[in-house]
Amino acid sequence: MENARLLHSIIETAIDGIITIDSKGIMESLNPSALRLFGYNIDEVVGENISMLMPEPDHSAHDEYIGHYHRTHEKHIIGKGREVRGLRKDGSTFPFRLAVSEVKYEDRTIFTGFIHDLSKEKEAEERLREYATELEGLVEERTKSLKKTVTALREAKEEVSLSLEKEKELNQMKSRFVSMASHEFRTPLSSVQLSASLIEKYAQPYENPQIAKHVHKIKNAVGNLTTILNDFLSLEKLEAGRVEPTFQQFDLVKLAEEITEEMQMIAKQDQNIIYQHTGLESMVMLDQNLLKNCMINLINNAIKYSGENTFIEFNTEISDQQCIVTIKDNGIGIPDSDQVHLFQPFFRAHNTGSIPGTGLGLNIVLRYAGLMNGEVQFESKINQGTTFVLSFNK
Repeated sequence: MENARLLHSIIETAIDGIITIDSKGIMESLNPSALRLFGYNIDEVVGENISMLMPEPDHSAHDEYIGHYHRTHEKHIIGKGREVRGLRKDGSTFPFRLAVSEVKYEDRTIFTGFIHDLSKEKEAEERLREYATELEGLVEERTKSLKKTVTALREAKEEVSLSLEKEKELNQMKSRFVSMASHEFRTPLSSVQLSASLIEKYAQPYENPQIAKHVHKIKNAVGNLTTILNDFLSLEKLEAGRVEPTFQQFDLVKLAEEITEEMQMIAKQDQNIIYQHTGLESMVMLDQNLLKNCMINLINNAIKYSGENTFIEFNTEISDQQCIVTIKDNGIGIPDSDQVHLFQPFFRAHNTGSIPGTGLGLNIVLRYAGLMNGEVQFESKINQGTTFVLSFNK
């Protein structure tokens, strides 16, 4: 008796539906889960044929299935289980997994159906199918878009390659032109410089100040043209990537003194370049030619943009960490609005007026310093002068 009550409790509280039918397919019992699944009360189904819970074509074929089983004992469902659809009282259907077992009890055959509702699983599967279909559509759309992008990129690549080839040809032509122009200009400039020196020499006995004045103008003009040529050649080499720094030890103080003497010769009247070195060391590991170019360029600017009767401070310093070069003048200064563009090629501050220059010098200084892993900094105020600082880590 106790076992019977236990079994009854298990059946009544089972999550899956449990239905028993007799050998003719008449329902004898349904547990609460089965009643909820099909939407019936117990009195509406007990004594009725199980086919009432089946949609077509299973509804019409069920009695024949039972008859066939009694005649042949061939099992199509019993002991195997399969997915079928159930018919609710409201006419809706739902999927479930049906497992049927056969029980011999007191000379009777009873069939027990175990019903596991698959509605949620099927809904999830349907959602997955919808997501998969949507994803396939997106993938197809993205694939088409990607193909278009790849095609566009391929066409763009071809255009860029063609443009690069043309640019390469133009750069080669520009390089040849600059080299040729440099060679063609340098020869006559050298002749003009030599002729001016000879005129100055031959005119000395006449002591004519006008001759000396005009010879000086010629020499200045030749010097300016030579500087322009040198700037263009330096820029062309930088653009072509042909400037490679050669690091070697040299005496910075000796180099700075030579530059001071050289630049003093082209300084304006009563302009004085004051050189000073700080530190016990004088040897540095840099590219001497590039550094020399940077210092000459900056001192030349200080000379150009400062007036007569002024001082140009030229300082070098070697510490344990850095090598520092400072050039300070008391010239016209750089307007605040122009300072952000100062290192751009061909840029010149708007207050330079008729002072000659290409606007390339500071760009070359910046790039030469960068090749030596250095930095360029400056401070400037209108009519109060400018200070440039080159710094290199040791």
